[in-house]
Parts: sequence; structure tokens; C-alpha cells
Amino acid sequence: MRQDPLASLRHLTDAELVARIQDLAARERGATVLLVAHLAELDTRDVHFRAGHGSLFAYCRDALALSEQDAYNRIAVARATRRFPVILEMLEAGVINLTTLRLLAPHLNPANHLGVLESARGKTKVQVEEIAAALWPRPDVPSFVRKLPVAKPFVSTDFPRAALPPDSAASASSAAPAGSAAPADSAAPADSTGFLGAGSPPAASLSAAPSASALSSDGAGPPVLPLPQAPPWLATKRSAEVTPLSPDRYKIQVTIGGDTLEKLRLAKDLLRHAVPSGDEAVILDRALTALLADLTQRKFAAAEKPRPSGPTVPGSRHIPAEVKRTVWLRDLGRCAFVGTNGRRCPERAFLEFHHVKPYALGGEATLANIQLRCRSHNAYEARLYFAHGTANGGAGSVREDAARYGLSTDETCCIPAHESCSIRRGRSGTRSRTSSRGDELRGPAP
Repeated sequence: MRQDPLASLRHLTDAELVARIQDLAARERGATVLLVAHLAELDTRDVHFRAGHGSLFAYCRDALALSEQDAYNRIAVARATRRFPVILEMLEAGVINLTTLRLLAPHLNPANHLGVLESARGKTKVQVEEIAAALWPRPDVPSFVRKLPVAKPFVSTDFPRAALPPDSAASASSAAPAGSAAPADSAAPADSTGFLGAGSPPAASLSAAPSASALSSDGAGPPVLPLPQAPPWLATKRSAEVTPLSPDRYKIQVTIGGDTLEKLRLAKDLLRHAVPSGDEAVILDRALTALLADLTQRKFAAAEKPRPSGPTVPGSRHIPAEVKRTVWLRDLGRCAFVGTNGRRCPERAFLEFHHVKPYALGGEATLANIQLRCRSHNAYEARLYFAHGTANGGAGSVREDAARYGLSTDETCCIPAHESCSIRRGRSGTRSRTSSRGDELRGPAP
């Protein structure tokens, strides 16, 4: 049996582990470049046709066991590479990736390919889509509202008894006599979406194993089978799809409920005097403006003339609203963590107010001691102080002490605007029940 690769890596130090990962990533890029180059040559021959595949895509999917997305990306890049060989150099250097090349390949030509590829260096997918929208703008999409079809429950026409799990089959034969109807409350009724009725918790019901009564029918037709578990798209709702169309113009696509649609229609009717066209984009902009004003008022007690906050009470965990407002503006609504390489975390979601000197060690809720942190970095700094080490499952592993972070070596505040803020960043040798995790962005008392 092959040795467990995870067990063989536990003896590596952090530096050795990072060095190996970087080397493996470079090797993977090199292998990808070679594969793309070979596919570019294979595309000029009939080898995949002779092998019984109808296309190069089918050959990559079936013969090379690539996923459909991987096959599509590599074929698109391979065909662009035959026109512009410089793509292979940039791909091997790691300054551009397959997804970026796939998005830009249809628009490249001999006159613009160098400039376009250079502008996409190190960009994310969203940034590349914006580059493509700026270079090749598309017209605005029309606004429309369309009712989505209702999902129907899956109805089995052939449900043999052997398909039941052993325990379900046994309980079904002992619980319900032949020809008897299932109890009305034994299974959650299907709603208009075809899953569960109102009042039943979807996650719990869908993740539970189907009961015998739920699998039995009422004798009038084939049984309706509940889903054994929640599908990913139901458990985690997808966010709105945003597509750049042209500079500063975007298409957004969302699915809303009937109540939300009625609110939208009512807002259009009430705003006809100001927005005669009833443009949904204008109404959405005004709604978001009002929402942001309400959120800032609740989270930071923001107002045109805010009342001055009282002095910070020693030993209190409460963060005054004035401190929250100032910290949010100072840190620009973004995580203020700066790594050892000088890179500041770009995260703007799930921000929390972080005590630089932990509250458990006497840190006060002052402007100098409060910074914004994303949830991950807030928990990371808590581990630096209180929970450094590994769990029992990591016995025998080699883990180095985390390096101190910041742009300077004199243990000063990592916010450039506060050079005079001298804050200790050492770790306590003892554990505490209270972590350094700051308060979440909740609405303070004005």
C-alpha cells in the first residue's frame, strides 16, 4: 500500500513546506505549458479522429480523463497559442493563467495581443472580465421580469422493494400494513418548489434519511420520493451574477420572491414623479443608497451631527460608536492586517473590530487599540496569543512559531497613519478562556 503522503509531510518545517509547494506549483505550470503545446500540435492532426473521438474536446475528456472545464480551457488556450506563442512564456512564468487566457483569446489579434496580455498580468477573473468589457464593450441589457418555472417533485414510476435500505424495508413492512395510507403527519408535504412544505426546516429534513412512511404511497399512484439530502444549490444560495458589459456598466441577474417583486412594483409606482420611466436600475441605486445610510446609522451610529461618545470605561468590552466610526474610516472598511511580506489583506466582508492588545490582557477599546480585521485574521491573531500549537492529531509534526507581522521591526502599529502607536505584539505564554477576537460589526448604542 502506498505510504500516506500527509504523514510523510509532518516532519517538514514551515519553510521547507512552503518551498516544496512553490516548487510543485512551478512544476505544474511547466507540465500545463507542455500539455497545451502538445494539444496545439494535436489539433492540427487527425489523431483523435482515428482514435474514435468526434472532437478534440471529447478526446481530452474521455482519453485524457480531463474534466470538461479543464479540457475547454486548455483547448482554447492551445488554439490561441498557435497564433501567439508568447502565451506559453507568460503561462510558464505564472503571470497569467488558463482562465484569463480563455476569456481574452477570442479578442486577441496581432495588433493588440501584447498590450492586452500585459494588462492582464496577475489579475483575477473579475478584473480580467472588466478589462475585456473595456476593450470590447457590449450594449446595456434590457430590464425585464420573468417568472421562473416551478420545480416539480420527482415521481418514481418504478420503485422496487429491493431499492429500499434494509432498515427502511424492514420498518416499512412492519409499520404499515398493505393497502393502508401513510399518516398525514409522517412526511413533510411538498411545496411549490417540490421539496418541503412551509414550516419544515429544509436543511434538517432534506439531510435526514427518508422514513418508511415517506417512502410509502397512498395506493393511488407511484410514491413520491423525498430528496435524501439538500443539493448544494439549495443549501447555499448562489449570489447574484454580475457581468461587466462596458466601462462602468454591469449586468446583474438575481432571483427574487413574490414579496420582493411587489415591493419593487410599489417603489416604481411611488417614484413615477421622479423616475417616469420606472427604470429598475435607478430604483435599485436609490434603494441601496437608503440601505447604506440605514446600515451605517445602526452599526456606527452615523449621523450628520453625531452625539459625542462618553469616555471609555476601563475594563469594559464595549466599543464606543465614535471609535467605531473613526476606525472604519481610517481603515477604509477593509481588513488592516499586514503580513510579514508587507501585503495588506484585501478582505472587506465579515469584518470585525479587533483589539490589537487583547481584551483578556487588559486591552482597552481605544482608537489606538482597535482595528478592523476579517474573521480569518482575527481568529489567527487569537491563536498567536492564546492557542499556538497543534491538536492531538498533529503529534510528531514540526510547526514553527509564527513570525511577527507588520511593515516595521520596532513593534509599531501596522497602520501607516499611526507610526506613534506603540503596541506590543508578543504572545502570552498562558492560555485564557477569552480570545482576542473582537466584537462583530453590530449596531452600537448612539
